[in-house]
Formats: sequence, structure tokens, C-alpha cells
Amino acid sequence: MAPPKRRTGGRVTPKGTKPGQLPRASAAPIGSGTSTRTSATAGVTPSSRYTPPIPHSVRESPRWLPVLMLVFFAIGVGAILARYLLSDSVGNWLVFAGLAFVLSGLYTATKWH
Repeated sequence: MAPPKRRTGGRVTPKGTKPGQLPRASAAPIGSGTSTRTSATAGVTPSSRYTPPIPHSVRESPRWLPVLMLVFFAIGVGAILARYLLSDSVGNWLVFAGLAFVLSGLYTATKWH
């Protein structure tokens, strides 16, 4: 039988505080029934609340991006094939250039939404 799980977690900040808010030294005792809060949004930083998603108009990629990606792939594959179809006197620079273009195409593919 497995050992019982340890209980972790629980309250990290004093009761009645919000994220980003420093605890008050003169707060009412816990359980006294009086609330020290003045407003529901007082002391809340903008980053500690829900952030709405980015609109689709912002997330759309330009129409030329997939074309550029395919051009990078085609140039890269063409350069690698040219190295092996031409004589060996060309050297390895075509392979490295082809790999650079293929990697550029992969990088461009990550920007396509």
C-alpha cells in the first residue's frame, strides 16, 4: 500500500489581502466580523486579473507569410539537390546554404497563425 499523500498548500497571504497588496499592520482581528476592504478593486494591479484573449484580427498572419515559407523551403531543397546533382567541385557551401534556407522556412512556419 502506498503511503498517504502529504497535504501541501493552504493560505500563503494573510486573510483579507489581495495579490500584490501588502498586509495591513492595523487590520481587524480575524473573525471579528469587520471588513477592512473599501472597494472590490482597490489595490489590484492590472496583471493580477483576467486578461482577455487577443482578437483574431491581431493574430492573423499576413497573406505573404506562407508564400515566403514555401519559397524558403524550395530554395533550401533546391540548393541541397543542386549540391548532389552537380559535380563535387562545388563544395559543401551549397549544403550549408540549403540548410539555412530550410531552417528559415521552419522559423517562418512558427509565425503562421
